[in-house]
Amino acid sequence: MNRIKNFFVKLQIVKDTKGQDLIEYALMAGFVAVAAGAIMPGIGASISTIFSRVASTMTGAAAQGS
Repeated sequence: MNRIKNFFVKLQIVKDTKGQDLIEYALMAGFVAVAAGAIMPGIGASISTIFSRVASTMTGAAAQGS
């Protein structure tokens, strides 16, 4: 009986899509930023700075979560 319960719990985890929309929007925002940087060279340095800040913030958050 316990195996069946574990199977259904694993099945629910696979079906969990709560964070999927957020990831899709983040990827789309990243794509737009890269495209804008390619089209307008003056913005490239600013976009690079923003991505560096985001990366360092995520690294810090990952270190705190561990």
